[in-house]
Amino acid sequence: MLISEMSRQECCDLLARLGFGRLACAYENQPYIVPTYFAYEPEHLYGFATLGQKIEWMRLNPLVCLEADEVRSHVQWASVVVRGCYEELPEKPGYDSKMRQQAEVLLRKRFMWWQTGVAAAQTREQSNRGIPVFYCIHIEKVTGHRASRDRRPYRDRTSRATVPGVVTA
Repeated sequence: MLISEMSRQECCDLLARLGFGRLACAYENQPYIVPTYFAYEPEHLYGFATLGQKIEWMRLNPLVCLEADEVRSHVQWASVVVRGCYEELPEKPGYDSKMRQQAEVLLRKRFMWWQTGVAAAQTREQSNRGIPVFYCIHIEKVTGHRASRDRRPYRDRTSRATVPGVVTA
């Protein structure tokens, strides 16, 4: 298996195509990671959630990380990691709502974009937990790696001889 670094453009193309990943945040040296749907546009990821631990923690520490991957097999996959800063997109007078509207428009293009937020709200007992929260992650850094089959002939490590018909995986 060959693992190679992805270019920024390849990472962005993957983010635009996928729309599902894992969002990580931290508070008081404790990490927390959850599955999430997102919408990508250059320099931003948009998401939706309901009030809960993730939103509370991101309000206290806006530095977040998102991982998204595409796995075709154990030797063919791609993984992108985004580091960025959380910004809530409230629906209130006096707030420039253009970003919130953009988030809603982009998320609505995704199948089941609301599912993780609504499902999480249903498991909570407090009544205010179902309040929708749209947010933006301002992308600061994007990295990615991909794996592919190594098509070079396999060499027996003890004899250094090439084994016919065997390809490394």
